[in-house]
Parts: sequence; structure tokens; C-alpha cells
Amino acid sequence: MASKSLMRGDTLPLIGRLWRDWMRPHAKTLALVLLLVALVSGATGLYPVLIKAAFDAFDAKDAHAIMLAPLFVILVTSVKGFSLLALTILTNKVVTRIEADMQTALYGHLIEADLAQIGRESPAALTQRFTTDFAFIREALTRLSTVFLREITTIIALIAAMLWIDPVLTLVAAVVAPFFAYPVNKIGRKLRRVAISTQEQTGLMASLITESLAGTRIAKTYGLERYLKAKAARTFDDVRGLKMKAANARGRMDPILETGGGLAVAIVLILIGQRILSGESSVGDFTGFVSALVMAAQPIRALGNLNAIVQEAAAALQRTFDVMDETPRIQDRPGAGPLRLEGGEIRFSNLSFSYDGEAAALAHVDLVAEAGQTTALVGRSGSGKSTLLSLVPRLYDVTQGAVLIDGQDVRDVSLASLRRAIAVVSQDVILFDDTVRANIAFGRADATEEEIVEAARAAAAHDFIMKLPEGYDTVVGPGGGRLSGGERQRISLARAFLKDAPILLLDEATSALDSESERLVQDAIRKLMKGRTTLVIAHRLSTVRNAEKIVVMENGRVAETGSHEALIAQAGAYARLYRMQLSGDDEIALVEM
Repeated sequence: MASKSLMRGDTLPLIGRLWRDWMRPHAKTLALVLLLVALVSGATGLYPVLIKAAFDAFDAKDAHAIMLAPLFVILVTSVKGFSLLALTILTNKVVTRIEADMQTALYGHLIEADLAQIGRESPAALTQRFTTDFAFIREALTRLSTVFLREITTIIALIAAMLWIDPVLTLVAAVVAPFFAYPVNKIGRKLRRVAISTQEQTGLMASLITESLAGTRIAKTYGLERYLKAKAARTFDDVRGLKMKAANARGRMDPILETGGGLAVAIVLILIGQRILSGESSVGDFTGFVSALVMAAQPIRALGNLNAIVQEAAAALQRTFDVMDETPRIQDRPGAGPLRLEGGEIRFSNLSFSYDGEAAALAHVDLVAEAGQTTALVGRSGSGKSTLLSLVPRLYDVTQGAVLIDGQDVRDVSLASLRRAIAVVSQDVILFDDTVRANIAFGRADATEEEIVEAARAAAAHDFIMKLPEGYDTVVGPGGGRLSGGERQRISLARAFLKDAPILLLDEATSALDSESERLVQDAIRKLMKGRTTLVIAHRLSTVRNAEKIVVMENGRVAETGSHEALIAQAGAYARLYRMQLSGDDEIALVEM
């Protein structure tokens, strides 16, 4: 949809929004840029005038004028040179500032966005927006701030010089120029369409590379190298084809602009030759006018190439604004107040939920997780367990029914107060590339050093942390990659201990651990669960059988509810799982569940 609307839209509204939201705060600096542009262009416009004056002086054998001409040339070129330096410095300063501000705003929007919005694109494709897309935007901003303004004003200055030298010839040159504007504009429109496809395909390429490199272990184990190489080659070739289309379209501008410039010069040569022969013009007029015309060819070509760059940037801008303009659906309702906790009871009332608005992930769930007790959720993969947990902190909103905490609909309380009351520990541990201390302190920003250490002790993490090269100051690496799975999980638990939230959500927190790590983590989890309202997803009965309530889910519905003993007596799905685990066939039990 974004691509179609982009093709129908115009570049000017995008540039207008770019000015209004991002460039206008730097108006003073841009005004100084404009002044420097005027100096550069004015100096350039004086070149043909100086050339005319010099040739006229030579023709008149004016010794005084001949002596002064070099001094004026030095003065003009010095003004232009130092103005260009200042222009480059100021432009880079303001453009990089605008780019950083836009990247910060886009990142902030994505962090605040709904999971559904973020999930529509892979992390690699989203990351590509901050690199490739902003490279187009930065290039266009730089060119618009320097090339566009400089070349436009240079052309104006040169036209003024040509008018002063010979108004009739200037009019002739002006009549020829518009005939080349149409093909340049047509090529620009094509470039914009190609740019959209290229940017989207580049995002897919980034996703493919990230996904395949992350899955190298599986690729080698299953012999997928040939498949992945062939898939990558097709993707790279698609991107190459689009880049070739863009390069060819840009290349077609050169002969158009060269031919146009040559035709204009040829016509001028014919006319001015006749005027010199008839005595209406001097050699100085001829030299100055042709110099101005030739000098104008370069800025005209630059403007033609600038059109291509602007069209590519327009595609990137539209993609960026489309993301920024998508309002999160999950946000505080007007008048939302803080969550008032009395015990932490969680009630799912006639709850239904769908990710796509069609297939139901949950259907008519009625369930109560008693305050201060543990409620375990079991069921086959895809039965709705993790989805149910995601609805408690409003990562998604219910399609029908409600999630109530102590009788309050979670949609009627502020998100900040709701999420302060909830701690989450999952099998997919998220650690940031920071120190161990910082990763634990994310549980509560104002925690003291003693509280952080105490939380680590409670999570059975303090001992291994002290053995790390720099203890709590050790940087864990991207995703916590410098730590083992058990160590990462215990830091995640320490974070939950530090948060000390009354509601705890555990999503298969020990499923990927070895026996020793699982024992340590399980001991920490038992301590963490005490006195908290806990919803736990687990496939090992060592956790499930101790829960006050066990809920068996099938196809997004509650199939069975009760204690371990009661469900065994019912001889249903839970009893079948229990018998399988008694036989020691845990892996089969997992498939059955």
C-alpha cells in the first residue's frame, strides 16, 4: 500500500514535511548556508564578466585594466574557495544533525510501536531503514542544501551575466533549454519507482543474510548450504537488476544534457559569429558569453542528476514517514488511572483473540488465576498458552472479553502502572550488550548496588558473576552471547527479583537448559514465585505438579482445569502426559502436549 501511494504522490509534500518537521528548527544555520551559497554563486557569475572585461582590455590595449584583472581574479576565486569550505562544514553539520534526529525519532516510534507493527518486517529489514534509507535521505539533504541552492543561484548569476553581455543571445539559449526538461523529469519518475523496489528488495536481502548466518549450525547439520547459496544468489541478482535499472536511467541523463548543452553552444556560436562580423558584438562579448554558457552547463547537469537523487530519497522518506505515522493501537485510554493492586488476581473473562482478525488464537476463555497462587498452563504448541500470557501486560489487546486484574480491565489502567506490576521470565532471554550490573538493573532503575547483588544472590547468579573477568562490570556481548544459557537465564531471574513485581509470568523458563542449570534456575524460580500471582507455562511436571491450579489448553480453549491430583483422576489429556513422563519418555510427552 505504501509503495502504491508513493507512486501516485508527489515529491513536494514530502520535502515540505521534511522542512516543517526537521529542517525548520535549523533555520538560522540554513540561512547562513544560503548566504554562503549566494557568495559562491555570485563569485561564479563574475567569471564571465571578468573574462569579457579582460578581453576588452586586451583589445583596447588598456595597460591599467590588464594589470588589475589578475588581482580581481584572485579576489573572486578566494571568496569562492573560502565560501565553499564554510558551506561544506555548515552543511555537513546541519545534515548530520537532521539525520540523527530523524533516526532517533524513527527508533523511538518503533520501540513504542505495537508488536503487530514491528512483526510485519524482520529485524534486519527494519535495521536496513536506518542505513540504506537514511543514506539516500542524507545524500539528498546534502545536495539540496548545497548543490540545488548553489547551482540554482549560479545559473541565475550566469544568466544575469549573459543578459548584461547580450540579451538577445540569452533569450535564444533560454528557448532551447525547456525542450530537455521533459525527458529529464520522465527519467526521474522512473527512478523513483525503481528506488521503491530497490529499497524493499534490499530489506529482504538483509533479512536473508541475517537469518541464514544466524542459522549456520542448522544449515551445516542439514546440508542446506547449496539451497541457501542459490536463494541468496537469486536475491542478490534481483537487487543487482534493480540497481542496473537505476544506473541506466541516471546514465540516460548524460547524453540528454550533453546534447542540449552542445546544441545551445552551437546556436550561440552561429548567431554571435554573425553579430561580430556585422560589428554588433565584440570578441570580449563572444568570449564572456560563451564562457557563461559553458559554465552554466555544469550546474544544469548537476540539477538533472539531483532529480534522480531526490526521487530515490523521496521513496526512502515515504517509507520512513509511513512508519512514523502509524499510531500504536495499544496506548493509554483517556483518563486511564494507575492500577490499584489488592492481591493480584488475574481473570480472563469470556476472552477471545485473533492476530489477523480472522483465525482465532483464543476463543471464549474463562479463567481465574488466584491472587498469590501459581496457575500453570499446559498444552500442545500453538494451543494459545503464550498468547494468553501476552494479553496480561497488554502486548496485544483482546478481540473480545477482557483481562481483569483485581477487577480492573487492563485497558482502563495506565500502561506504565500495569507493566510495573508484572515481571516476565521467558525461555528467550533478552540481554543487552551492556554490563551484567546494567542488565540486572533494568528491573528497577533506582536500585542500589546492594539491592542488585541481593537480587543476583536470590537468582543463584552472584557466584558465577564474581568469576567473570570484571565481575558485575563484565559486558555480556550482543544478546548475552558471552554467557551460557543458564547464566543468561539466572541474570534474567535476578532482574525479575529486583523488580519485585506482584505478578509473575513464566514462559517455559527452563526448557533450553541442561540438568545442572535447570536445577539452579528451578530453585531460584521457586523462591521468586512465593507470594506472587504466577502464570507459568512449562512442559516439565516438576514445575507443573506443584501449582495450585493446572489449566490444560487445546485449540485456543480451556480443556481442563484443576489440581494435579484432580486432573489425574479425570484421566484426560493431563493424565496422558503424566503417564508418558512416568515412563521416562519426555520427548514424546512434549509432542503430545
